[in-house]
This record gives sequence, C-alpha cells and structure tokens, in this order.
Amino acid sequence: MTPKLSIVIVSWNVCDLLQGCLESIQESLDNQENALPVEVIVVDNASTDGTVEMIGQRFPDIHLIETGENLGFTGGNNVGLKAAQGNYLFLLNPDTRITGSALQTLVAYLDANPTVGAVGPKLVTDGGSVQPSRRRFPTLWTAIFESTWLQPIAPKRVLDQYYIADQPDDETQAVDWVEGAALLIRRSVYESVGELDSRFFMYSEELDWQRRIKQSGWEIHYVPDAQILHYGGKSSDQVIAQKHIHFQTSKIRYFAKYYGQFAGFCLRVFLLISYIWQLVLESIKWLFWNKRDLRKSRIEAYYQVIKSGLPARV
Repeated sequence: MTPKLSIVIVSWNVCDLLQGCLESIQESLDNQENALPVEVIVVDNASTDGTVEMIGQRFPDIHLIETGENLGFTGGNNVGLKAAQGNYLFLLNPDTRITGSALQTLVAYLDANPTVGAVGPKLVTDGGSVQPSRRRFPTLWTAIFESTWLQPIAPKRVLDQYYIADQPDDETQAVDWVEGAALLIRRSVYESVGELDSRFFMYSEELDWQRRIKQSGWEIHYVPDAQILHYGGKSSDQVIAQKHIHFQTSKIRYFAKYYGQFAGFCLRVFLLISYIWQLVLESIKWLFWNKRDLRKSRIEAYYQVIKSGLPARV
C-alpha cells in the first residue's frame, strides 16, 4: 500500500532521543481507530552512538538510510525526501515527541485546505511552555538583532514582528514560515518547488524553502490543534563552535540570496565584529571573574568562528 504520509527524520548521535521519537510515532498511530498509512524514514548521518543497531533491534520495519557521512540537516533531509513515497512529506527532528493525534490533525488540515502547501504544529517544551515556531520573513533589522549579543536591547517591535507576537499562539493562522523541527508539506509542492537548498548545511534551510513555496503561490499555515514536544538543538549542541558557524553562515547566505551580495557582505562584517567584541569581553571576564571554565569554552568557540571568516557566498 502506498503510504499517505512519509515521515523523514535525520539523526546524528542522538540515539536515546531518536528512540523516544520513534516510540511516540508508533504510539500515536496505534491509538487511532483509522491509522494513517505511514512510512518512517530515518536518515542516519554516520552516528557513532549505536543508533543503527538500536533501529535494527527495536524498529526493524523502519526504512533506515545510512549516509556514511554527516550531510547535515539539509543534505540528510534531501536524501530522505528522494526516498519518500507518501502523498504528504513530514520533516521531523529526532528530538521531538508526537503527542495525541498531531499527525492525523496536520494531514486532515491539508486535506481540507487545498490552497495550503505546508503546515506546522504548535511546538511545546518539555516544561510545557510554548516554543515560538511561527515567523514572518526576517528583515535586515531582524538579522542584526535576532540571535546576536544585541538581542536583549533590540527594539521590541523588531522581534515582535518577526515572532508574530501580535497574534495569539493558540489560533490557526497563515504565516510566512514555521520552524523545520516539524514541517508537513504536500508532495506536489515538493515536486514543483524542488528540494532544500543544499548550500545551507543546517539552519535557515526551511526558511529559504518556505519562501520559495510562498513565491510559488502556496499558503503556509500554523495549526496549534496539533502539538508536538520539542527538546531542541540536541544534535548541534554537541559541536558549539560549528553550531555558531553554521547558524551565522546560513543567515548570511539567506540575506545575500534575497537581498543581494552587498547586504550579505555587510551582515558578515557586522557578525564578525560582534564575535570579536564577545571574544574580548569573555577574555576580560576570564581574567578577572569566576566561571573560568565557561569563559574558556566560549573564548575557544568565538575564536573558531572568527577564524572561519563566516564564508557564505551564494
């Protein structure tokens, strides 16, 4: 039977979290009277923590693809998307848990709304709070303040606009994009828009993808009736310096792609200066204050970012 839904999960050294994610999918499907025809595809990016063995022992029916190398979030998802057979394609992070009938709710929403090309659920933390996952497209002001050392002093309207703070998070609504931790799209959208841009190793790839989807005339909706638990960042937290580098180079690449090379160059210079400033501050704190191990790890990470030069040509 051709699956209606293909779930694609890219995993890298998060064996325990992945196991919990897969168990939650199975539990969700088992608890439904009319279970969706579903295939689960796990793309393993050369994990060394027993992930492959765990899947073979506990989930033998899952379609496991071993890449043999770390292709990143984008490359891994593209591999999974090519293998998927479903009418709907669901990108899901391994550090998530399906709650209730979230899968069925999202699929039913696309069934009922033919102008909508992609949907995202409400993401909640393990503490029960809502994790902001709906967005408007970022502006250059957003790039300067969001996720930089200037964020605490950002003009409130800049981030409120970006995070859609003017709309309640418990109402279904049209948005510009949703986080890629849990993103459901139609196969027809994938076939017309194409795969994720492989130049984004990780971060901003779902932003770029959904911008292309909207440019093709599709709507993107946030559907809070579907809720998914998201722990967040567990793979990238293993390599802090590389996390900074990938995040910032992807941001630069996005703005160079849609705002021009000069905008990307200016953003790159600003970010490098920001990291130099943070390196100086952490060095002073390391000399004169406590938490020296923390300061040292930050100094090493910021140095690696500066040394990389944040290259991000489009």
